[in-house]
Amino acid sequence: MKTTLAFDVYGTLIDTNGVLAGLETLIGAKALDFSKTWRDIQLEYSFRRGLMQKYENFAVCTSQGLDYTCAFHNVSLTDAQKADLLGLYRVLPTFSDVKEGLTRLKAAGFRLYAFSNGKADALEMLLNNAGIRDLFLGVVSVDDIKTFKPSPATYGHFLRQSGATGGSAWLVSSNPFDVIGAISSGMKAAWVQRSPEKIFDPWGIDPTITVTSLVDLADRLSESSL
Repeated sequence: MKTTLAFDVYGTLIDTNGVLAGLETLIGAKALDFSKTWRDIQLEYSFRRGLMQKYENFAVCTSQGLDYTCAFHNVSLTDAQKADLLGLYRVLPTFSDVKEGLTRLKAAGFRLYAFSNGKADALEMLLNNAGIRDLFLGVVSVDDIKTFKPSPATYGHFLRQSGATGGSAWLVSSNPFDVIGAISSGMKAAWVQRSPEKIFDPWGIDPTITVTSLVDLADRLSESSL
């Protein structure tokens, strides 16, 4: 079977710091810290909802995370301003290496899928707006099973939807929790370390490989015996 690559979307393909320009217009110098808090809380809310089995989709986690972040940073935004910021999540940019890396991997014969905590319709819009949807065989969303990565159920769901097996499937993610979750569920995984400051969780569960970009990933996998 051809090797299947499951690409995390937010933070791996899509740069969530793409909201910075909008934030800078609204809140100025607080924008960078605000963006980081928002992303951290967005993920924390998904983790907590998964553990509690109180599922709401990722857009709800994002919206409620924005409300929390406004309170945390003592920033007052109108409902219209919040709606504008949330709307940016439909048009976030890719990282600069993404299109070239995906194109090379597809040309090399790998089966490419997007695999995300986001809802399928939001992902389709996002990937289309970014100009990379046609590089994927499909989009797999955890919303189908009402929980979030890194639950083992999500990786099993991906394998079923893609028709892959754990031994022939890789997760590609910049999020250490996602990489550890995939490996713990029997997949291989590539960690995309997008900056030297990023630290991988010291759990004794290491990435199969570590790369700095999707172009680096294409080089590494093309050189291997996969």
